[in-house]
Amino acid sequence: MAYHPILEKQIEKFLSPETLSSEPVQALLQNISKSYTSFDRDRKITEHAFEVSEQEYQRATKDLQEQNNIRQQSISKLKEAIRSLDPNAPQEFSDEDDDLIHIISFLEKQILNTKQLEKDLINAKEYAEKAALAKSEFLSVMSHEIRTPLNAIIGTIMLLQYQDLLPDQKELLNVMEISSENLLSLINDVLDFSKLEEGKIIFAERNINILHFLKNIKMANRVKAEEKGNLIKIIFDDDIPEFVVGDDVRLGQILNNLVSNAVKFTKDGTIIIRVELKKSTKADVALYFAIEDTGIGIPKEKQSLIFERFTQANNNITREFGGSGLGLTIIKRLLQLQESEIYIESELGVGSKFFFTLHFKRSTTEIREEAKQHGDLKFNLAGKTILLVEDVEFNVMIAQRMLKNWHAEVVLAENGEVAVEKVKNNTIDLILMDIQMPIMDGYTATKKIREFNHSIPIIALTASVITTDIEAKAIQLGMNGCVSKPFNPNDLYAIIAEKISV
Repeated sequence: MAYHPILEKQIEKFLSPETLSSEPVQALLQNISKSYTSFDRDRKITEHAFEVSEQEYQRATKDLQEQNNIRQQSISKLKEAIRSLDPNAPQEFSDEDDDLIHIISFLEKQILNTKQLEKDLINAKEYAEKAALAKSEFLSVMSHEIRTPLNAIIGTIMLLQYQDLLPDQKELLNVMEISSENLLSLINDVLDFSKLEEGKIIFAERNINILHFLKNIKMANRVKAEEKGNLIKIIFDDDIPEFVVGDDVRLGQILNNLVSNAVKFTKDGTIIIRVELKKSTKADVALYFAIEDTGIGIPKEKQSLIFERFTQANNNITREFGGSGLGLTIIKRLLQLQESEIYIESELGVGSKFFFTLHFKRSTTEIREEAKQHGDLKFNLAGKTILLVEDVEFNVMIAQRMLKNWHAEVVLAENGEVAVEKVKNNTIDLILMDIQMPIMDGYTATKKIREFNHSIPIIALTASVITTDIEAKAIQLGMNGCVSKPFNPNDLYAIIAEKISV
C-alpha cells in the first residue's frame, strides 16, 4: 500500500516487515499518511494565498502611488488655474499646502464673490438698459421737437418754389433748400447717434446723378467759401455713369461735412472735390472721392485723433472755428457701415486731403433729370380726395398747399378721433395720418378705422426718425407705409401715387 513519501521513508527506517503486516499498524499508517497529505495540501493553499495576497498588496500599493501622484498633479493644476484666474488676488494657501480643505474653502469664497459680482453686473445691466431706454425716449422726443420747426422751414421753401421768382431769388432759395436738407440729415444722425454706433443705420437705394449731386454740394457751400476768399472746384471723371444707385442722403452728409470742414479751415485758398472711376462692372461701379484743400493742415501726431468723437486737433480749434468734433466720427462710421474707410493726407500749413472709395450699383432706369420744378404738372391728383390728419397748424398749411397744387381735394382732421368720423362720413381715397397727436394718436385711429374699413390706404406721417420699430408697428396696426417729416414732395407724391394708382 502506498503512503505519503515522507512516511514511506520513516517506515523503511523504523518498522520491520512483521510490524507492517499488523492490521492495526496499517490502519494507523493510513491515517498518518492522510494527515501528511492533508498538511501538504493546506500548506500549498496557504502558500498560494500568501502569494496572491502579496501580488494584490503590490498592485494596491502601486495604484495608491499612482492615485497619490494624480492627486498631487490635480492639486498643482488646480492652484495654477486659481492663480491664472486672478494673478493679483491674495491666495490663502502656499505651494506646499496639499490640504484640499484649504483650497476648497478658498474656492467657496471665490464662488461667493463671483455670485456677488454677477448680481452686481445684472443690476448694472438693468440700470444701463433703463438709461438706454430713457436716452431713446429723450432722442425720440427731441427728434420730434427739432424736426417739427425744421419741417416748417423746409416746407415753406418748397412752397416758395411754386411761385414765380427772379433768377437770383431761385438761386438763393435753392441754396436754402440744400442747406436745410443738409441740416436735417445732420440732425437725424446726431439725434440717432446711438443707432449709428450700433450699426443699425439702413441705407436707401435711389438713383443719383453724381455730377449734379456734386454741383449741389458746391452750391450749398459757395456762400461761406466766398466769405473766406475760397474757390471750390469740381474735378469729375467723364467715364463715370450718369446715374448710380445709392443712398444720396448719406453720401450728401459725408461730402457736405468734408467740404464744409475744408471751407472752415481754409482762407484765400482752393477746395477741390475730386471724383474718379476706380472700377466698373456690369452690376456696379467703385468711385474714388477726395476733398482737397489748401488750409491750415493737421499735424501727423493729431491725424488719428480727429476721427474720435468730440475731439479736435487742438483746443484752440473749437474756440476759433467752432464745431463739436462729431462730424468726422459720423463720416467714419457711415463709411465703415458701407465697408469702406476714410483716409487722410495732410501737412501742417500746406493743406489736407480726405479720401475714400465707395461702391454703387449701376442704375437700370433711364432718367433725364432736369432742374427741380416741384410744380410740374406731372404731379396730378385730380379727382382724388386725401384726408390729412395733422394737429400742427403750419404742417397742415404746407401739406395742404402741396396737395392742392397737385389738384387733390383735401379733407382736414386735427386728431385721430375726428379722422375716424371723417372716414365714416366721407368718401376718402387715401389718409395721411400723423402718428403723434392729442386726444387720439395715429396708431389708435388706424386701429379703429381698420375695424370697419380694411381697404383705404393709410400713410403714416412722423416727425421722428423712421426706424424699423416705427415702420413695423405701423404696418402691424394696418398702415400701408411711412413718410418722414419734413417730407420731400417727390417721395410724398410717389407713395400716394403707388397706393391709389394715379
